[in-house]
Amino acid sequence: MSAALHLRIRDLHVQHGTRVALTGVSLDVAAGTTVAVIGANGSGKSTLLRTIAGLQAPSSGSIDTGGLDVALVLQTTTVDGSLPITVRETVRLARAATRGPWRRLRREDHDVVAQAMHRLEVADLADRPLHELSGGQRQRVLVAQGLAQGAPILLLDEPVTGLDMVSKEAILRVIAEEAADGRIVCTSTHDLDEARRCDRAVLLATHLVAEGPPDEVLTEANLHQAFEGRVLRLPDGQLLVDDVHLHHHGSEW
Repeated sequence: MSAALHLRIRDLHVQHGTRVALTGVSLDVAAGTTVAVIGANGSGKSTLLRTIAGLQAPSSGSIDTGGLDVALVLQTTTVDGSLPITVRETVRLARAATRGPWRRLRREDHDVVAQAMHRLEVADLADRPLHELSGGQRQRVLVAQGLAQGAPILLLDEPVTGLDMVSKEAILRVIAEEAADGRIVCTSTHDLDEARRCDRAVLLATHLVAEGPPDEVLTEANLHQAFEGRVLRLPDGQLLVDDVHLHHHGSEW
């Protein structure tokens, strides 16, 4: 992986109509870095990832990926049962997008697909219809699809929220492996423990509250600002975000 890989964001502002979804975000992320984008629902986490991926146009500001490809993995809860697509076919779509719509996959493409499924522990599910899988299995398949794109920058929107422990650990392991291989991996979350596992944290509340090493960003003062006071301090000093209210707080942009 090239040492020149980088992600540079300057004074990013995204607006939906009259509503500000994200404002004043500037970041520099180097190769081999894991980044946790953390905040309450509606804080701009998904907006940031979608804008980096090119699915959302900035209202102002800039994003520079050095011209390198970006893969975005969205969180999914359901799949249309009438869609006759298997696990293997789902992951293969990543290579079809890379090759072009009418070009046959090469041997190396099939190898990439097989490796991605193996790493996410879904190879034994290759011929199963996607809609028959559990939520955790389905999310692992989508992360495998993201890996199969081979993009230097990997974005995952709440990839382990609500998943079983096997799926969660498999995805978190792969995130660490991708960064160790020199890629930039950004994941959105509202879980403090997940954020602390990353090299850097970006705390949002539609604006940038703080960014940097997790220990410096996830302070009690910053968390109270980002989560509107819904932060608890346990007797052992550990900070805890009140998830019960977070899941019903507005909509994510």
